[in-house]
Amino acid sequence: MDADMIVVGAGILGLAHALAARRAGLSVLVVERDAQANGASIRNFGFVTVTGQGFPDTHRRAARSRDIWAEIAPAAGIAMHHRGLLMACRRPEAVAVAEAFCAGPMGASCRMLTKLPPIFGEGVLAALYSPHELRVESREAIAQLAAWLEHGMGVRFLRRTAVRGVADGLVETTSGTFRAPKIVVCPGTDLATLFPEVFAARQTTLCKLHMLKLVDPGWELPAAVMSDLGMVRYLGYRHETPLAPLRARLEAEQADALEHGVHLIVVQNRDGSLVVGDSHHYAATPDPFQPGFVDDIILAEFAAVFGAVPPVIERWVGVYPSGPQDTFTEHLGPGLRLVSVTSGTGASTSFAIAEETMESFA
Repeated sequence: MDADMIVVGAGILGLAHALAARRAGLSVLVVERDAQANGASIRNFGFVTVTGQGFPDTHRRAARSRDIWAEIAPAAGIAMHHRGLLMACRRPEAVAVAEAFCAGPMGASCRMLTKLPPIFGEGVLAALYSPHELRVESREAIAQLAAWLEHGMGVRFLRRTAVRGVADGLVETTSGTFRAPKIVVCPGTDLATLFPEVFAARQTTLCKLHMLKLVDPGWELPAAVMSDLGMVRYLGYRHETPLAPLRARLEAEQADALEHGVHLIVVQNRDGSLVVGDSHHYAATPDPFQPGFVDDIILAEFAAVFGAVPPVIERWVGVYPSGPQDTFTEHLGPGLRLVSVTSGTGASTSFAIAEETMESFA
């Protein structure tokens, strides 16, 4: 089962590399230790975020990846549940940041709304609207993408197979040894099995986040929603925007949210239920627990934006690699790359990263 390229890992980053390789005319084998993707790729929002990403590289990659998602979704049977972003501004300082962002280099096609959607509560003063985002239901979309790559694009998958080592065009697995002149390793949160020295040198750790699912509130989201807290987490709002006054007010009024890395993202599923998050806690081995008080901080921000909070019907944690860069690609040989998204932006940037990886082989 040799191939022109072997991809280690079938999360969104690995699948993106499989797509890029097939588009380049290469035969592809994807090796995955689990029966299906079970990590960050399916546990987050499925929210392809362009606006507010770090400028210029992450923003550029997100815009390109958004275009690829839109291109392949019909063929793969992946539904787009809504498009765009509403950044709900609850403070005058947040309005100032949003207005400056709209006038800046990443604000193209964005605009400020003073007539607000009726879903927002009285505490929302204004909203920044971006048309650039799209959202897929990650629990379904990753499996649909893998199935399309296998049955529609001819990618071969070897699942429930662990990779023991990679070197010199060889991939040693629990199912045998396979050969390929090009190998891309996308190990997700496994920082210990393959090339741990690279992750150590790159100062990579893990980030745990809290996620919630709420029942259908009886209204429809016109777009994904974020709020003031997101402006101090997303790097793109730090460029040419008056962020310091907003940060100071948040430190005074929502210190608990900042302490636990809470910011608000709300997206809606096909059945009307809402996916809401999230928080950020960092550790080499994050614990599996989900303290209720952190969820309460997230839901308090939801209430500040929307009013009433629908009942919570699911709670889970996600874990992703985190480091000082948004992503890195380590060149370990002429035909070997180790690729990691270390910022929680896999759904938003993986397709563009994969194209860059293929270009690096040329």
